[in-house]
Amino acid sequence: MTNPIVLGIETSCDETGIGIVRGLDLLANELASSVQEHARFGGVVPEVASRAHLEAMEPTLQRACATAGITLQDIDAIAVTAGPGLVGALIVGTATAKALAVALGVPVFAVNHLAAHVVVDELQDGLLPNEAIALLVSGGHSSLLSVHDGSRFDVLGQTLDDAAGEAFDKVARLLGLPFPGGPAIDAAAIEGNRDAIDFPRGLSTELDRYPYDFSFSGLKTAVSRWLTARQTAGETVSIPDVAASVQEAIVDVLTSRAVAACRDHGIDTLVVGGGVAANSRLRALAAKRCETAGLTLRIPRPGLCTDNGAMVAALGAKLLRQGAVASDLAFETSSYRPVDQG
Repeated sequence: MTNPIVLGIETSCDETGIGIVRGLDLLANELASSVQEHARFGGVVPEVASRAHLEAMEPTLQRACATAGITLQDIDAIAVTAGPGLVGALIVGTATAKALAVALGVPVFAVNHLAAHVVVDELQDGLLPNEAIALLVSGGHSSLLSVHDGSRFDVLGQTLDDAAGEAFDKVARLLGLPFPGGPAIDAAAIEGNRDAIDFPRGLSTELDRYPYDFSFSGLKTAVSRWLTARQTAGETVSIPDVAASVQEAIVDVLTSRAVAACRDHGIDTLVVGGGVAANSRLRALAAKRCETAGLTLRIPRPGLCTDNGAMVAALGAKLLRQGAVASDLAFETSSYRPVDQG
């Protein structure tokens, strides 16, 4: 099959994403977000997310086909996020994929959401090298991965408690900033001094035991205590300075350990993916440290970092090119799907 057209369906959290690719060419990447519905609750509500996916699926699919200039009958294969994620939300996507696969008579690939965040970079920068290190950072995950042939993953390290995006959300709440917290802190930090407050870097004293792991729960506690102390003393708190200092503490740990993993494993390519990869300071510091270390940095544009259907389609297309066996229609949907298990 020459340049098959692959449809990707992403519903792991609060974004209904439909992507369409032909080989490495992105034909459509349509998104329907329910983030504003969750903002009033200060976080994602699973039942609200599931209903939003049900309502958004058909119109988003129609928009994607129109953008790509195709009909459903032109699709050669389907890829869908089968986990990890909110199980109710995932089921909306997987049920849609299975129904379409039967109706169209095409294969379906149940893919890993985390792996898709890495492989989506191929739509921007071409095929991944045979070996790479991936820093995967999002609201629910912070991991360092060893990537083989662009589709096999070994976990080198991961968060022991809060993920980076979760830490951003929690600190934003302490500062009275809106949900989602990551973009809000990134925006506030523009006017702040990132050296104003020396917040702790988690596990920095236990690098021998946890060389590639992350911990951000202590940072949230430190920020809370720092704010309480200033407020008790009647001092004025600079939100931009706190935001910039917190952001620096998080991205310092993420980038330093990612570069160390590349150095320790003799691998010269670092791929950064996930929603937090859209953070401006993370992108800048990763670029600086990779340049100093002589590493090639691959990081998708922000629109491909957050959850989207293009990343799922990209992984499906890669599996198709590699001759992977399609999933049985009885494949399971799982809220816990380790990246090293596909």
